[in-house]
Amino acid sequence: MTDPDVVMEMRDVAKAFGASRALDGVSLTLRRGEVHALIGENGAGKSTLMKVLSGAYRPDSGEMIYEGTPYAPKGPRDALARGVAMIYQELAIAPHLTVEANVMLGQEKSWRGFLKKGEHRKLVSEALGLLEHAEIRPDAIAGSLSIGACQLVEVARALVSRARVIVFDEPTSSLTEKDALKLFGVIERLRSKGIAIVYISHFLEEVRRLADRYTVLRDGRTVGTGLMRETDLPSIIKMMVGRELGELFPKSSREPGDVLLRAEELGGRKLPRRASFEVRRGEVLGIAGLVGAGRTELVRSIFGLDEVKRGEVSIGGTTLSRSDGPKQRMALGLALLSEDRKGEGLAVRRSIEENLTLSGLEKHSRMGWLNLGERRKSARNWMEAVRVKAAGPWQAVEKLSGGNQQKVAIARLLHQDADVLLLDEPTRGIDVGSKAEIYRLIDEFAKSGRAVVMISSYLPELMGICDRICVMTRGVLSDSRATSEWTEHAIMEVATGG
Repeated sequence: MTDPDVVMEMRDVAKAFGASRALDGVSLTLRRGEVHALIGENGAGKSTLMKVLSGAYRPDSGEMIYEGTPYAPKGPRDALARGVAMIYQELAIAPHLTVEANVMLGQEKSWRGFLKKGEHRKLVSEALGLLEHAEIRPDAIAGSLSIGACQLVEVARALVSRARVIVFDEPTSSLTEKDALKLFGVIERLRSKGIAIVYISHFLEEVRRLADRYTVLRDGRTVGTGLMRETDLPSIIKMMVGRELGELFPKSSREPGDVLLRAEELGGRKLPRRASFEVRRGEVLGIAGLVGAGRTELVRSIFGLDEVKRGEVSIGGTTLSRSDGPKQRMALGLALLSEDRKGEGLAVRRSIEENLTLSGLEKHSRMGWLNLGERRKSARNWMEAVRVKAAGPWQAVEKLSGGNQQKVAIARLLHQDADVLLLDEPTRGIDVGSKAEIYRLIDEFAKSGRAVVMISSYLPELMGICDRICVMTRGVLSDSRATSEWTEHAIMEVATGG
């Protein structure tokens, strides 16, 4: 007998792209009024499975049953019309249109060629009312809204379609903590109205907080499913990576040496307002704080990307001129890993070897001629050193998983021979297995005598791998303290001005 609480069943779904099997007999059951977490490393098959669910891909085999009848959408629009909505990490918003126009886009109501504007306004107002966010007005221009508000506009679009299944794909990766908490409240209300929610996130603490059930994918297969209350994070992580991670945050015995980087009373045009710190050879300094507090502006100022209005920066004892740009600072051994991996950190359409060697082409050139064979050999060596999984150095970076893209960006800093590494959110948007690899690399940087400054919004990793931590609050950097003297609660108290 069919369970009346089951909204959607995906049974033994398979999907291949050439010789690569992205899905190999995956099953997923979604129930009314439940949040179902879909968990797995990058490349495990989560996105492919959801694209099958939303009609973007057609499965090679398997079946889907939606509310007791066979389900095979012809495309995303057909899936939405039948009540299955996707809210992607990259928002599908037309910034020049109003909230109302965005919500109704693709599902307009008309009569004899004329839009039924009154019905539009009623539907949109009802949907926004369910979300309980009165500050989002139907007549507001979408481009004037925050990212969190734009995400809620997409949820309103799903509600207007009378969606019974809503998929959230990495919904908090670009949200402030405040907006993330608002979104959690919306998800709770959707659940209370009997909507089935699929929640995909690399933040496992969020998953534990929100989900009723979970399914773990690995290498395109289902490796675990059940009630969230009956499992724990170590068990989920083991299912994800297929092995015991052991010490997730490796921390070698380190002996701090000479000061490599010092900032004194540093101030920018707007942010930071005031920041002083030093970091020594062989140590990792963590910078905590809320999004927008000025952490990114601090490292951009140090690297010469943002204007410095006051204060001094010295590298290896050399005091920098405010007119010195990134080129001069790189020559002194400074390197920056941007938080915006795709926008600033990598040329994603170029090959791995091009990205990896971009900051040090002079190593492979003579009299203006580039030795391509030598460059490729160097790229292979660095790919092996940081364990990049790819077809070869010639592969385009955009074809790699997020974790492997991040490793390429980090390998570029190493190829550059940097002594001081400024790492801004180095594990954002990557899975737990890739995070463990990044933590290993950071530990090796410090062990080899480099100095590391690491910005992170994820407090467990700051506590796990940093020797000292300071906190940015409204543009002002606190004094650093040994990590052992901090607790997560104490960090948040300082970060929020408490």
